[in-house]
Amino acid sequence: MRSQGSSRRLNARRRLAMPAIILGLLMASAALAQMVPQLSGNENPMESKDAKPLPKWVVDDIRKMRNYPDQPPVIPHSIEGYQLSVNTNRCLSCHKRELTEGSGAPMISVTHYMTREGQMLADVSPRRYFCTACHVPQADAKPLVDNSFKDMSELGFKPIGSDQ
Repeated sequence: MRSQGSSRRLNARRRLAMPAIILGLLMASAALAQMVPQLSGNENPMESKDAKPLPKWVVDDIRKMRNYPDQPPVIPHSIEGYQLSVNTNRCLSCHKRELTEGSGAPMISVTHYMTREGQMLADVSPRRYFCTACHVPQADAKPLVDNSFKDMSELGFKPIGSDQ
C-alpha cells in the first residue's frame, strides 16, 4: 500500500511541474525570437509593400582581394545572359587555358584540369565545369548581418621569417 501512495504523490508532482516547464519553454522561445534579427519580409505580412530595388552588379573588371586562403575568386564582370549548361559554358570562351592570350582574361586554375585523384586531363574536369557553383559576381548591396572578421595581419600576427 505504501507504494501506491508514493506513486500518487509522484504523479501529482509531475502534473504540477508540467505547466511550469511549458511556461519556461515559452519564455525562452520568446527571448530567443527577440535576439534573432529579422532578415527579410514585412513587419505586417498582410500589408502590401513595394519591393526594394535590385542591387547593382559590380562590373569594374578589377580583381578583388580574397578574404581567406583558397577562396574562389569573385567574378568582376557581368555574367547576365551567359549560358551555362551541360552543353555550353560561356566562361570557358575567355578563361580556358588556350584562349586567355587572345582574351586577356586570367586562366582558370590548373586544378580545374585534374581529377579527384590528381590525374591531369586535357580538358576541364566535369566536376569543375559549372563555374557559378563556386565563383559568384559581386553586388553593391548592404550586408544582411554585420561582419566582424579580422585578417591575421590586423590581429598583429606576422608571417614566419619576417622581422619581429
